Amino acid sequence: MTTQERTHAAAPTESANVDALRELMESTRVPRRPGALSTSLTFGWRAMLKIKHVPEQLFDVTVFPAIMTLMFTHLFGGALAGSTTEYLQFLLPGMIVMSVMMTTMYTGTALNIDVNKGVFDRFRTLPIWRPSALVGALLADLVRYMMASVVMIALGYALGYRADGGVVGVVAALALLLLFSFSFSWVWTMFGLLMRSEKSVQSVSFAVLFPLAFTSNVFVDPETMPDWLRACVEVSPVTHLVDAMRGLMDGTSVAGPVGWVLLWSVLLTAVFGGVTMRLYNRKL
Repeated sequence: MTTQERTHAAAPTESANVDALRELMESTRVPRRPGALSTSLTFGWRAMLKIKHVPEQLFDVTVFPAIMTLMFTHLFGGALAGSTTEYLQFLLPGMIVMSVMMTTMYTGTALNIDVNKGVFDRFRTLPIWRPSALVGALLADLVRYMMASVVMIALGYALGYRADGGVVGVVAALALLLLFSFSFSWVWTMFGLLMRSEKSVQSVSFAVLFPLAFTSNVFVDPETMPDWLRACVEVSPVTHLVDAMRGLMDGTSVAGPVGWVLLWSVLLTAVFGGVTMRLYNRKL
């Protein structure tokens, strides 16, 4: 077919496309704006697709928690509790909290990468609920937190842990953990918008997380600590969350710790979520 014949063949198609576009533009029908939930779920699915294309990022929610649990159980179990099995009963709920909290910091890292690449500049032009890109990413991270928790519980049962609270207690503990983790992740979204590079976000995250995790009741009972340190540990949100999870999984009374966790979740979301959206609207 010659060039002239190709031009004549393409002309009707181009004309039809132009007519269809003109008809669409002149139409009085306006597409309905997507709701906040649908756009948030769409961005959540976008974040989940990253796992499909880069599955090695699941290392921090599968292999790393297992290594940490095995290491601390067998290193400290005999010295602190007399046996690894007894120490595991005390340690596992706290290790689940610690592992999930360590995972939350990657929320800020991923956000910082997207912002620096200009991805969020494109999202801003869309007629959608403005926070949906951030909320969607946090919802996708809940799947990662759940994976880490399931891995930890499965490993714990293999090592001899038993939850006296039964399935209901375990499910309630995980639900409370996911709620707090969602709220706590807003801290890292704030740092993701404030810092200039992903390495800076990681450095700041480690500087905050390690003292917060180790000055808690994850590894030892605060009763053995000096008074000044014990006072700091007892007001820590990590301590409240660990107490709540231990109580729910053991089937004991946890009204106080659960109340504190719910209060911390509301405060973290209100403060850091508000600051994040202010930075988001100003920066992008």
